[in-house]
Amino acid sequence: MNHEPVVPYITAREGEEADSLLNLRMRLGPDGRPRLGYMDEEPPDRDLRGTLWARYSQSLGSDKMPTGTPQWRLVNPVRQRVMMGLLRCQVCTAQTKRTDGVLFLETLDDLDFTRPVRTAQPPVCLEHARVAAKRCPRLRSRGHVALLATRFPIYGVIGTAYQWHGAGGIRAVSDAGSHFPYTHPQIGWVLGSQLVRELRDYQVVNVDDLALTA
Repeated sequence: MNHEPVVPYITAREGEEADSLLNLRMRLGPDGRPRLGYMDEEPPDRDLRGTLWARYSQSLGSDKMPTGTPQWRLVNPVRQRVMMGLLRCQVCTAQTKRTDGVLFLETLDDLDFTRPVRTAQPPVCLEHARVAAKRCPRLRSRGHVALLATRFPIYGVIGTAYQWHGAGGIRAVSDAGSHFPYTHPQIGWVLGSQLVRELRDYQVVNVDDLALTA
C-alpha cells in the first residue's frame, strides 16, 4: 500500500529555481511606452493581459507531473498560474467547475464576508479539499474556510513592482507579496508570481455537505 503523502500540484519541488533578476530589462511595449521585460523575452513570458511573469524552472517526470522533495512553504508560479487560470484543482489538476459553483479554500484571518474575497489559492476538487487544507502551511496555521463561488473573475497578480533607474538599472520598489489589480497604472512594471481571482458571489460551505457528483 502506498503511504506517500499527497503533494499538491502547485507545491514547489527541490531543484526548481527562479530565473536571475539580472535578466530584467526595460523594454518598449506595443504602445511605445517603457515597461518591464526580459533581455531574452519570449511570448510565454507574458499573460494575455501583457503582464510579465516570473520565470521558474520545473522538475517534471515522464508523466509531466512534478517530482522531487516538496518545498512545502513555496508555490511554483508557473503551475499556480495555470491552475488558477484554468480553474483546475491545485492538488490533482482535475477540472473544478460544478453545477453549483467552484470550490475555493481561504484563510480565516482578516476575511470580511460582506465584501469580495481576493485569493491566490487555486480552487480544489471536492475529493482533495481536505488534502489542500492539510498540506498548505498557510491554510493549516491560520485556519481556513471553504467558499463555493459562482462569480470569480481574474483580479490581478501578486508580485513585485520595479522601476528603471537609468544607469542604475532595474530596482524593486515594492514587497514581493504586493497585490496589483490589472487596472493598476504601474502594472507594466510588475513581475507577477501568483494569479489572483476575486470571489464576488460566494457562500461559506461545509465540505461534508457537498455532493461529489454536483
